[in-house]
Amino acid sequence: MTVSVARRHPEWIKVRAPGGDGFAATKQVVKELALHTVCEEAHCPNVAECWDHKTATFMLLGDVCTRNCGYCAVAHGKPVAVDPHEPERVAEGVSRLGLRHVVVTSVDRDDLPDGGAGHFAATAEAIKRRVPECAVEVLTPDFKGNLMALAHVIDSPIDIFNHNTETVPRLYRRARPGGKYERVLELLEQAKRRRPDLLTKTGLMLGLGEEGGELVAVFRDLAAVGCDILTLGQYLQPSRQHLPVERYVSPAEFVALRGVALGIGFLHVESGPLVRSSYHAWDHVAQAAVRGTR
Repeated sequence: MTVSVARRHPEWIKVRAPGGDGFAATKQVVKELALHTVCEEAHCPNVAECWDHKTATFMLLGDVCTRNCGYCAVAHGKPVAVDPHEPERVAEGVSRLGLRHVVVTSVDRDDLPDGGAGHFAATAEAIKRRVPECAVEVLTPDFKGNLMALAHVIDSPIDIFNHNTETVPRLYRRARPGGKYERVLELLEQAKRRRPDLLTKTGLMLGLGEEGGELVAVFRDLAAVGCDILTLGQYLQPSRQHLPVERYVSPAEFVALRGVALGIGFLHVESGPLVRSSYHAWDHVAQAAVRGTR
């Protein structure tokens, strides 16, 4: 991969510095329970804000991914052994933080027969036992297209199924070589078909070199498979070894794209430079519910 020259962010890319009582409390819970979070591992720009509100996105199955996507800051290599006690620790974290909506994700685990689906299901069950009123949103890998693995997750007590599209089909080979665009659509379609009442969700990063017409085509594909919620955010290069930012999308463009996507049929679209899949995730559901009752 070509090493790129770092670019200065535009003035609208501003993040808070870590700090505050909430941030410290969240950090302590994560440390005491030996949990991984995508907030830290993926260098999320919103970690200060979210942790100060005692909100964290838990990352299952270790902190080493079996894939090496060009945009992702998570370490890749030989993964750790599956910890059977992790679901209960995540549930304890949800309880301690007082969460009423939690997002649970994972690294890719292509070394496991089910890609980690059983671990997702066990975690959802543990959370619901411990905090029944907490909505559980899972952001899963693609399980290499294993529909039985997908069914295991969909049949567990989850409230929202999320699998990210990440970028347009033309850029998959460069940005997401282990993934397939058609597989994304199939997972979202099968999830909705198996549980029509289940909210489905996906997200894209902008600024990797996609074009406007390609984005609209993806919006239409996602709406056609019944995807309810869409998130759009700016790609930010984690290091000089990762794919460069081809373009910074302005806040006004994000607003315009939100309007286009809503017109195509999504129940809710969260669109802005610092938007990420789990950023204000609880509000995504509330907004989708309002629009769905119109």
